[in-house]
Amino acid sequence: MLSPPIKPQLARSAKELPEGDDWRYEPKWDGFRIIAFKDGEAVHLQSRNGKPMTRYFPEVVDAVRTLASEQVVLDGEVVIERDGVQEFDLLSQRIHPAASRVEMLSKSTPAAYVAFDVLAIGGEELFALSYDERRARLEPLISDPVRLTPVLDDAGAAGQWLGGDSEGVIAKEGSAPYRPGERLGMRKIKRVRTADVVVKAFRFGKAEGTVGSLILGLYDDDGNLREVGHTSGFTAKQKRELIDVLEPYRTGERGQGEPSRWKSDEELVWEGLRPELVAEIAFDHITGHRIRHGAKFLRWREDKDPGECDLEQLRG
Repeated sequence: MLSPPIKPQLARSAKELPEGDDWRYEPKWDGFRIIAFKDGEAVHLQSRNGKPMTRYFPEVVDAVRTLASEQVVLDGEVVIERDGVQEFDLLSQRIHPAASRVEMLSKSTPAAYVAFDVLAIGGEELFALSYDERRARLEPLISDPVRLTPVLDDAGAAGQWLGGDSEGVIAKEGSAPYRPGERLGMRKIKRVRTADVVVKAFRFGKAEGTVGSLILGLYDDDGNLREVGHTSGFTAKQKRELIDVLEPYRTGERGQGEPSRWKSDEELVWEGLRPELVAEIAFDHITGHRIRHGAKFLRWREDKDPGECDLEQLRG
């Protein structure tokens, strides 16, 4: 029987779906990568970086325990879905030191385990088997409440997971073995979304006379402009030029963001802007009504009315 920790096989990022007879396609999940070990009644959940996660997801432990196989090691993802949308922020709240809070959240926002690979059954290690062979061994093992990720062998059909509420596609070579810790035989194609947003404020850069980031907003159903994220990563030239672009819109209002271990108080200070500038941005992940990672600035939209920039775009 394999024992933890095991390094999961990783995916190399790609911009387009690879095509060919040997490629298989699975939806990309927006959760915690978890390797699940079941040995009789004992279940252990291991994170991507080898840390124990068992105490945070008692309902997942119970689900894995119901599997018919006495000894099995699965690779998969723990997710929380509401109305078909994966909610990473609810998942993050589960990593809490208080057992009572973990127990409460396991009932109010239960997580599910989605299996997409099998690494061992009984005392037999399966790393050397091809993906196709492992998938054939995996399918009969999985039963509700553990979920089995779908798989397709047609790139065109897999394109469905690059739109809607999906997160993207994981492409795997059907003939490839499982390579712990390596980025071979797998590709990750994220769904990239775009939105037109109002630039509601900015932060100065570290260098004098530069802009560090733009703070972005979208209007909710009540007409309130809600902060949804930020965009940075400008070139040195762009950081200097943005000062002149933003100057006519400055309101003189200043404020400070939430404390951060990564940034000084000065770096958190924002400068208010009249909500008249619209920018088109690209992003991949959202959490609730916020862009989880920094967005990429694409262009200014002088043709777009700020009032048209609504939160619905994040669900489009």
